[in-house]
Amino acid sequence: MNNTEHTLHYLEIVTPDVKAMCDLYTNSFGWDFQPEKPELGNARVAKLKDGLQIGIRAPMQPTEKPTMRMYLRVSDLTASVKKVTQQGAKILLERMEIPGHGIIAIYEIGGIECGLWQV
Repeated sequence: MNNTEHTLHYLEIVTPDVKAMCDLYTNSFGWDFQPEKPELGNARVAKLKDGLQIGIRAPMQPTEKPTMRMYLRVSDLTASVKKVTQQGAKILLERMEIPGHGIIAIYEIGGIECGLWQV
């Protein structure tokens, strides 16, 4: 296990008002959001000094509700998915490759959605 294993890699914020949310973090904390990234659901991403990435995007479908979802960095997505399901998590999104960014999976437990991100 490397020293970044199981650290927060990406924080995804889904909101109907992307501009207002980006403006809030830019004006309050100086975060620099890049133009939309189609491969990340058209998220505008800011990379913080510690390497954490914050992605803010609009819902991708009418039924998607606003949320904040954390993704933990993992070195072995398959093993990590197995571990969370053994603890009762339900997989909402099986492994999905995001070209140039890695492989993700999304799970839910206790009504909270979280993600795993193999880079």
